[in-house]
Amino acid sequence: MSLYALDVTEADFDQQVIEASKTTPVIIDFWAEWCGPCRVLKPMLEKLAAEYQGKFILAKIDSDENARIAGRYAVRGIPTVIAIVNGEEVDRFSGALPEGQVRKFLDKLIPSPAAELRRQAAERYHQGDAPGALKLLGEASQLDPEDTDTRLLAAEILLHSGNPAEARQLIDSLPPVKRMEDKVATLLARLEFAEKGQSLPGAEELENRIRQDENDLAARLELASLHVARERYEAALEQLLQIVRRDRAFQDDIGRKTMLQVFQLLGGEGELVSRYRKLLASALY
Repeated sequence: MSLYALDVTEADFDQQVIEASKTTPVIIDFWAEWCGPCRVLKPMLEKLAAEYQGKFILAKIDSDENARIAGRYAVRGIPTVIAIVNGEEVDRFSGALPEGQVRKFLDKLIPSPAAELRRQAAERYHQGDAPGALKLLGEASQLDPEDTDTRLLAAEILLHSGNPAEARQLIDSLPPVKRMEDKVATLLARLEFAEKGQSLPGAEELENRIRQDENDLAARLELASLHVARERYEAALEQLLQIVRRDRAFQDDIGRKTMLQVFQLLGGEGELVSRYRKLLASALY
């Protein structure tokens, strides 16, 4: 047994496969002593595990001795090889494939150097280090200039850091097909609010206008846009709800329409969205 090729049983499956796959891809090889093709594939996988030096972990599972695990993954015949990433199956093949095809199977699972830098950048960003994350993304982009996911993450960080112009440049550089993805559409919606927020009066000025005239719906709309640009979604929804309640027809039903945009920005679900959907329905009907 090597560091990268382990005999796994039901007793340690969750630790050696599910948990381990959250940091390194795990390749499960379902085999049995009586299986002829297994005697070809198993040593090949062991050799590749040693060659790849920890880029994946090989979990060898005797399907006869661990029938419940084989059943869990609906293994119909052996050898069956299943790739596990982040605890979930992402790919599989059956039979003893030639080594070249097995290498291609493995290489699809192993992050490229650019993808690894992007993963590190995401961690930095979530830890609050936006400049460090952007530096890593710059390095990733140099390694793979065509990687659209790197540009998309950089645009998200720039937008969150108050640099909508730079974020716009990156999003505009994405291929049209990429811009059709839901996550890009959501980011574009956030960007539009951020760009609008740059030309709006300050929050204090808008709040003063509303205190002087509670029916100053233009001020409420501008304040809502400013709140969205600063990711203060509940405050934005409250102003928009007030617009709907006070004048449904204002600017062609802009209050309701903008609330729906904010719901979309928030993924269309969650406690905040659910609460304000009910309040909006009550205001309308």
